[in-house]
Amino acid sequence: MKALAAILLMLGAGLCLAAEPERTPIEAVTSDGQPVRLFPNGHWEFVDTARAEAARKVAADYPENKVRNAEAQGGLFGVGRTLMPGDKDYNRGSLNPKLR
Repeated sequence: MKALAAILLMLGAGLCLAAEPERTPIEAVTSDGQPVRLFPNGHWEFVDTARAEAARKVAADYPENKVRNAEAQGGLFGVGRTLMPGDKDYNRGSLNPKLR
């Protein structure tokens, strides 16, 4: 009975591993004939490098694509205020007089 359970467990694990989704990008063509790469995470890019670079420059202007600066403080897990360098509260330390 234990041997049968072990065999069924190995078969189930093998089926789960065989069902692993493809990780490589898919080559596709837009409706106007431009070749693109579709990535598994939902992002895409033009195959033509010049056109891809122009698209990256346009996308950088959108506010949702502007990420937190590496030198910024705060904003734990996207919650709360993010302080950028030059802000009056940046790196001010604790307000508790016992910890100053």
